[in-house]
Amino acid sequence: MSHDSSPIALVVFSLFVASVLALSFWLGRKAKSAGGYFAAHGQVGWFVNGIAFAGDYLSAASFLGICGMIAFYGYDGFLYSIGYLAGWIVALFVIAEPIRRLGKYTFADALDAKFGSKGIKTAAAISTLVVSVFYLIPQMVGAGVLIKPLLGLPHWAGVLIVGVTVTMIVVTAGMVSTTWVQFIKGSLLVVFCTVLVSMILWRGLAVPPGGVPEAQTRTVLADGTVLINGEPASATNRLDSKLRSRHGVGFGSVSRLPGDVERTGPLGPVAYLAAFMDSEIVTWSKREVRPPEVEHPTSRFEPVVQKGSDLLLPGASPTFKGLRGEQLSKKLDILSLMLALFCGTASLPHILIRYYTVPNASAARKSTVVGIVAIGFFYVLTLYLGLGAMTSGALDPTDSNMSAPLLARSFSETLFAIISAIAFTTVLGTVSGLVLAGAGAVAHDLLGNTLGWVRDDAAKVAYAKVASVVLGGGAMVLGILFAQLNVSFLVGWAFNIAASANLPALVMLLFWKGTTRQGVIGAIMVGLIASLGWVLLSPDAMEKVYGFSAADAAGMSPVPFSQPALVTIPLGFLTLVAISLLTRAKAARA
Repeated sequence: MSHDSSPIALVVFSLFVASVLALSFWLGRKAKSAGGYFAAHGQVGWFVNGIAFAGDYLSAASFLGICGMIAFYGYDGFLYSIGYLAGWIVALFVIAEPIRRLGKYTFADALDAKFGSKGIKTAAAISTLVVSVFYLIPQMVGAGVLIKPLLGLPHWAGVLIVGVTVTMIVVTAGMVSTTWVQFIKGSLLVVFCTVLVSMILWRGLAVPPGGVPEAQTRTVLADGTVLINGEPASATNRLDSKLRSRHGVGFGSVSRLPGDVERTGPLGPVAYLAAFMDSEIVTWSKREVRPPEVEHPTSRFEPVVQKGSDLLLPGASPTFKGLRGEQLSKKLDILSLMLALFCGTASLPHILIRYYTVPNASAARKSTVVGIVAIGFFYVLTLYLGLGAMTSGALDPTDSNMSAPLLARSFSETLFAIISAIAFTTVLGTVSGLVLAGAGAVAHDLLGNTLGWVRDDAAKVAYAKVASVVLGGGAMVLGILFAQLNVSFLVGWAFNIAASANLPALVMLLFWKGTTRQGVIGAIMVGLIASLGWVLLSPDAMEKVYGFSAADAAGMSPVPFSQPALVTIPLGFLTLVAISLLTRAKAARA
């Protein structure tokens, strides 16, 4: 689907990027040592760090992916919000204070504080790199999604802009700049999304004229030309505007309101949900068709009228449809995903390293509480953002990730420009944290502690900057290759791998005195390899990554469901306990 860029969008975007880079270069003067580069000297205040937690955690998946899933499927997208937020309970009550006391710069520091083992540092560094790469993919996809309507550039250009900008942020100032970018971005995201939700409630719900629109087709020719109902499309002849010109209604609308009124007028938060539940909503289903006379991929979009009350029940989306079925494997898949979301937060390396930026364990706890409040409030907003987009007539049926920015555009171009630019900085903040975590794993853990090649602070910082450039380049390539996948779906995989590889070792190290060096290494590597292998061989990967049909993917996959956490997290705990018991006597003699 094509989008028109606007001068105001270009101006706002340019101001945001220029401000972020200027801040980064200015703060770069304070990040000359390893302590400054990796941990901002441990002098970040607890409130700033708490909002930075929100800025780091509220990624492209939280803003673009969740809003898109709610806009397309209803309540199912909100299940991601619940899972993401619940994970912070583990971080608050289990991880926050102990990891601040144990660590120095990286996740590996905390795991190795008791043992001084090169093996632990190597395993933890490998895990950090793998998780960071998997988490980077959806962030870069989200960047490309934003740039298309904001500047009228192709997806790959957006990915490159983010990659280059983030690399400059991390190379120039490390954690000092990253912290303030995340603080500013987290604050702006919550404030302006609150404004957008207020506008949704003030507008209320309305039935547009024209009734339910007709089905539409979209064909992409080999040369990239897009045909809408067999006619060439252009920036002024888009799929959604074609619907409006014929029927006065775009993608996503209300077909009937309670009492058969045409408009509700302003509504409060509770009244909005009540009115939505009693309404009938026009959603859109998409299926790929390839008629004999057409050689190129064709998508058919068909209107589906659903009760609002049904859309606020779980089980409508492809991810959670197993809740409404009888197939056990589908239910286990959903349970496994929710377990990964719950356990993954406290296992993400780019979240864990934020605990080293505050002065002490008490500040770590306070910053976690601030982060939970900010994140929880934002996730409540995502429900209204998603439902507002669902009924706005502004959905792009070819791209669920664009739902929130296009909702803003339905109000004004200025708000669209601001929301899109903030979403862009959302990507910047999260990606910079991920790149910094990966760079620390390479320079501090692998090259410094494991191989012993780098010993002084200046060399560690220099190697970290080189690693940042390499990671940034790899992230750009992956963001282009995975352009068509929903970002929340991709993040689910990252949470599975993080929880499986990192959580068992971290929890047992903190709370079981019998944990041995060999047990920690075994838990990390078994959890990492098992979860990574499961994900890459899953039915979802067979279908959405390798391109097989759904039926073929289900038959080819050697694993019964796509989300591995239900199996691989317990496997990590069992591995650690078993190996620790077998090696405990040897460890005691040593």
